[in-house]
Amino acid sequence: MRRRTLLKAGVAATALPTRFAIAQSNNGAGTNKLLRYIPTADLSVLDPSWTTTQVSITHGYYVFDTLFALNSAQKPQPQMAESANVSEDGRTWDIRLRDGLTFHDGERVLARDAAASLRRWAARDVYGQTLGAFVESFGAADDRTLRIKLKSPFPLLTDALAKPNGMLPVVMPERLANADLAKPITEMVGSGPYRFLPKAFVPGGGGAYEKFQGYVPRTEKPSWASGGKHAFIERIEWKIVNDPSTASAALQKGEVDWWEQVQPDLLPLLRKNADLTVTNFNPVGFFGTMRFNHLHPPFNNAAIRRAVRLGMNQEDYMSAVTGNDPAIYRTCKALFPCGTPYGEELGTAQMTGDVAAARAALKAAGYAGEKVVILNPADTPTIGPFGQVTFDYLKQIGMNVELQEMDWNTLAQRRTKAEPPDKGGWSIFHNWWLGTSIANPAISTAVRGLGAKGWAGWFTDEKIEALTAEWTTATSDADRLRLAHDIHRLALDAVPTVILGRFFILSAHRKGLHGLLDGTSPFPWNLSWA
Repeated sequence: MRRRTLLKAGVAATALPTRFAIAQSNNGAGTNKLLRYIPTADLSVLDPSWTTTQVSITHGYYVFDTLFALNSAQKPQPQMAESANVSEDGRTWDIRLRDGLTFHDGERVLARDAAASLRRWAARDVYGQTLGAFVESFGAADDRTLRIKLKSPFPLLTDALAKPNGMLPVVMPERLANADLAKPITEMVGSGPYRFLPKAFVPGGGGAYEKFQGYVPRTEKPSWASGGKHAFIERIEWKIVNDPSTASAALQKGEVDWWEQVQPDLLPLLRKNADLTVTNFNPVGFFGTMRFNHLHPPFNNAAIRRAVRLGMNQEDYMSAVTGNDPAIYRTCKALFPCGTPYGEELGTAQMTGDVAAARAALKAAGYAGEKVVILNPADTPTIGPFGQVTFDYLKQIGMNVELQEMDWNTLAQRRTKAEPPDKGGWSIFHNWWLGTSIANPAISTAVRGLGAKGWAGWFTDEKIEALTAEWTTATSDADRLRLAHDIHRLALDAVPTVILGRFFILSAHRKGLHGLLDGTSPFPWNLSWA
C-alpha cells in the first residue's frame, strides 16, 4: 500500500492527622527527594481508562502514557508513537512505537499491548465508542507497529487517541487490558514517568509514587500532556484532606507542598503568605454542569427539563463556587465551551433566569409533584455549592425536592443505580468538566445520546448520535462547524445537561517548587525544588 506520513517524531484549621504529618525539614526542598500533594478528591478508582473522574485521570498521567497527546494549541502530537501513517484509502493506520518504551515491571511495551489497551478503552469511552464503530480491528503488524484497520475512513483518529480527559486511552500490558471490562483494573503497571506504590496506597488516606528510572522522555519541550516528561522529583506523596481549613493550615505550616484546588474563601489568606504561590495552571477553565436522570419522572419529560433550565441563573452558581469573585468566572450559555471553536452561546433564550416563567412552564409541562432527589458531594467544595443553589431554586419553582449530602465516592457509585428516586435512585447530580473534555460533539459526554453506554443519566438521542457520526467523518472545518451547530440546537431542545458557567479553580504551592506546567491536569513532570 502507498502511504502518506502524517506524523513523525520531532513534532477548622488543624494540623494534618498524625499518620500524615511529616516534618518540614523532610520536604525535599533543594534535593528533589519528595513532594507532598493534596489532590482534589479521594482516589477511589485507579483505572483511568474506566472512569471519567478527574482525580483518576490525574493519577493516570503519573503511571501511564498515551500514544498521542494534545499540546497547548490543542493539536495531537506523537507521545508513545514515533510516527503514524495512513493508507491512501484512509482505512489502514500504522502507528510505530518509539524505541525504549518499558513497563514498570521491566517488560518491553509491544504493539499488541497498545492494541488490547485501545480495545478496552474504545468499549467504554464515548469518543472511543465513536471510533470503535469504524474499527474493523486493533492489531499489530510487528512488535513495534500498531495496525488499526477501519471499515471506512476516520480522519480524526489521532485526535481521538490524544484526548486529555474523560477516559484516557492509556497503554497498559495486554494481560491487564484483557481483564473484565465490567471492573476497573487495580494492578497499576504502566510505562509513565512514575511508578505507583501499592503498599503505600490507603483508600481515603493517600498514596505514593516514585520516579521510574526506566522512563525515556521525548526530546521536545513539554507542552500540556505532550513532549518531554522529565521526572525530577523522586517521590510524590498524595495526602487526602477533605477539610479545606485543614488543608490550608497544612500548606502554610509546610506539612504539605502543593494543594491542587483551593477553596475561594481561603485565597486571600494564602496570597498573604510570602512562602506560597497561588496560580492557575488550567487556562481553559472548568464548566459546571447539572445532570438529569432521564429514566424516571420527572426528568424523563423534556418539557420539564426545559422548564427547570429556563429560570436558572448562572451568576448564582458561579458566585457560590468562586466566593463571588467575578475575576475567576464568567457566564456561558452554551453546551460547548465558550472560547472554543464550537462555543457559540446559542442557549441565551432558553436560560433567562426568570423564576416566575419557569414556575409557569413547569406547571404547563405537567409536573405532578414527583420527588426530586439531588445527590450532593459535601466533601467537594468546587461542586457542593451547586447542589445547594439547585435545591433552593427548585423549591422556588414548586418542586418536591430532597437534598442528600454525601461524599464524592458515594455519589459516583449512587449515580450508576437505575432505581427510581424514591427507591434509592436519584434525579440530579452536579459536577464540572474541564473545557477540553466537552469541547466538541464526539468527546462531550454532556451532550452525547448514548443511553446506557454513555455518561450517568441514561440520555438517549439517535439524531444527535447520527449527526455526531457525520461530524467525525466530515472533511472540512466548515462542515464540522455546521454539524456542531445542528447538534448543539438539538441538545438545547432535549436538555441532556445544563451548563452552569465557566470558572477557574486556583492552586497553591510552596514557593520553592518550580516548573508547574499549564495543562488539563496537574502534571507531575517538569517539577523541581529550587
